[in-house]
Amino acid sequence: MAENSEIKFDLIVTIVNKGFAEEVVETSKKAGAEGGTILSGRGTGMHENMKLLGIPIEPEKEIVLTLIDRTKTKKVLDAITSSVDLNKPGKGVAFVLEVEKTAGICHMRDKCCDADKDNK
Repeated sequence: MAENSEIKFDLIVTIVNKGFAEEVVETSKKAGAEGGTILSGRGTGMHENMKLLGIPIEPEKEIVLTLIDRTKTKKVLDAITSSVDLNKPGKGVAFVLEVEKTAGICHMRDKCCDADKDNK
């Protein structure tokens, strides 16, 4: 696994109701992210304990993983939060994890390093 010492990365994990993942990805790209990975899931929290005709509903969720240059994390997280109303109950949740090591993201490192060279 190649260690990436010149750039620090974060992983923004966003969990939203089904149908909102594309909006999360598009918003994050407009805010400076390269893209994201969308996974499917199923909610089990307090807002998911709804019933329809006495049958429990287990709403489908979408999880968006966004690997981001740490210098852009706040801007991208703020954009996602605003875009899908994460501050309202039942809309979803997002959190950030520090990434210790990365592999396979040479394009991001090269792009960031080229931008640093241009700024000098």
